[in-house]
Amino acid sequence: MRAADLAHLRGLYAGTDDPWDFRASPYEAKRFAAVAEALPRESYAAALELGCGNGELARRIAPRCGSYTGLDAVPAALEAARKAVPAGCFVEGFLPCALPAPPQDSGYDLILLSEILYFMGPAGIAEISQMLDRDHPAADVISVTWRGATGHALSGDEALIAFADASRRSSWTSRLTQGYRIAVFSPFQGSQP
Repeated sequence: MRAADLAHLRGLYAGTDDPWDFRASPYEAKRFAAVAEALPRESYAAALELGCGNGELARRIAPRCGSYTGLDAVPAALEAARKAVPAGCFVEGFLPCALPAPPQDSGYDLILLSEILYFMGPAGIAEISQMLDRDHPAADVISVTWRGATGHALSGDEALIAFADASRRSSWTSRLTQGYRIAVFSPFQGSQP
């Protein structure tokens, strides 16, 4: 992300803890349900969501996880996420950055990248992709990207391609609509889930 992006995001959250209408939008409800359906496993030991926003996706996914950690750059979003998922751990961070340590030595086995990649440039996307490959090889990585105009240097599709190009994981598209794409990146062969 760039500093201007952070200022813009903080401004969005200045007036509301739900700037994208995640709680009431039928479109968002369907998208969140599609993300839950895309998860390859029924349950996970430790999940990490990068760009967790106000916790609305976490509220739907956390019940399937032993622990849930969310990372976001906006304190107001994190405050809302803590209310949405009181048992979760929500940490402030400005991507690309060091990721929160997993609660278990085995690392995260689910990592969610929902509508976050296009906020970063190609170098930041490559850094995150390689970090996830190196530190969490047994994780299912789920990326959700908006397919319309983003207002950033990369479209959602371009950001997803940059992530895939930097990763050694195989991937497939779980859901493709006019508005969004859900891609699933598999754990490495031989890694223990």
